[in-house]
Amino acid sequence: MSFISYLINGISLGSVYAIIALGYTMVYGIAKMLNFAHGDIIMVGGYAAFISMNSLGVNPILAVILSVVICTILGLVIERVAYRPLRNASSPLAVLITAIGVSYLLQNLALLMFGADTKSFTSVVTVPAVVLAGGKLTISGETIVTVLACMIIMIGLTLFINKTKAGQAMLAVSEDRGAAQLMGINVNGTIALTFAIGSALAAIAAVLLCSAYPSLTPYTGAMPGIKAFVAAVFGGIGSIPGALIGGILLGIIEILGKAYISSQMADAIVFGVLIVVLLVKPSGLLGKQIQEKV
Repeated sequence: MSFISYLINGISLGSVYAIIALGYTMVYGIAKMLNFAHGDIIMVGGYAAFISMNSLGVNPILAVILSVVICTILGLVIERVAYRPLRNASSPLAVLITAIGVSYLLQNLALLMFGADTKSFTSVVTVPAVVLAGGKLTISGETIVTVLACMIIMIGLTLFINKTKAGQAMLAVSEDRGAAQLMGINVNGTIALTFAIGSALAAIAAVLLCSAYPSLTPYTGAMPGIKAFVAAVFGGIGSIPGALIGGILLGIIEILGKAYISSQMADAIVFGVLIVVLLVKPSGLLGKQIQEKV
């Protein structure tokens, strides 16, 4: 029964990774850039919800909404100020270095504003736990809400991409940015929308993560952000189903590694599995090999 409990916890953690990974996979798939500041947007979302509930006294649902709004605006500002001017830079390293700079900027601003002390985060989930197998297996409300939220987000995002005009524009920009612009698609607006969606999802992931693991520091989003990027690469970066599969598998591997091998080695196991997968299938589980025309 303990194995099932670990498996459920792994799916819950993996669902958070999957939601975060969507931000990476969408931005890379459409804008062909890696937003390494994404993990710190998670941290901002956590602080936004924390301050809303503890300082402003708003209810948890409104706190989540405020967190989503703040992170969405932050994502748009970062895209406009830091990334858009470098979109056509001769070297892709310029964007990568800028993303790392934005990440450290957000971390240090959080340190100045909130200090390095760990804040105790109050869970926004009010769903009661479910007890099964005569009390031998308990599924927390946070786990239920996290998995359901992940599935709803994945289905909604897939429908948005495939069924709406904005989603089709994203697909067109992803396929060929120049041709999309010639067809009248607003490339800048489409990429900005992608950043907005990814940042909004980061806020949701932040609230779910901090509800399940109730602590908050300026570095809260750093390791989950890196692991979510690993999940995106694991599943095939640029693929929405790949982000889901990669995130859940990564969460299961991490929890089982902590339970049966070593809690200190869990992160090393996660990255080791990624190396093995990339050696066998460099494009990831659901990624496609892209042939460059010369």
